[in-house]
Amino acid sequence: MDDQTVLATLQRQWTASDQNDFAAEHDIYHEDAVLHYPQSGERIRSRRNIQESRFVQPNKKRFTVQRIVGSGDLWVTEFVLAYDGIPSYAVSIMQFRDGLVASETQYFADQFDPAPSRAHLVELKP
Repeated sequence: MDDQTVLATLQRQWTASDQNDFAAEHDIYHEDAVLHYPQSGERIRSRRNIQESRFVQPNKKRFTVQRIVGSGDLWVTEFVLAYDGIPSYAVSIMQFRDGLVASETQYFADQFDPAPSRAHLVELKP
């Protein structure tokens, strides 16, 4: 798959994620895909289990993609995932094999207040 096709596939996947379209959201995964959540120590094996883990998630969630970058078999998406309206900043790293996601690692970070020690050095986003 060429890079433009992968990018379009990822854009469709994140749109499906935002719309809670669980079937379309998981079309891009290999049957034997593995999802890693390093912060919780979880590893979920198989497209079916990845899909079910997201389906049973009780919170209302929204995805806002900030940026997708990559080439070949390695792609990174920066996004904001809001659970019940509370944003968490996230990065998804996807490794493709034969045009499908074989492995994904997701990292999450909550908002925090700016540090007073660097207030004179930064611009705050509106």
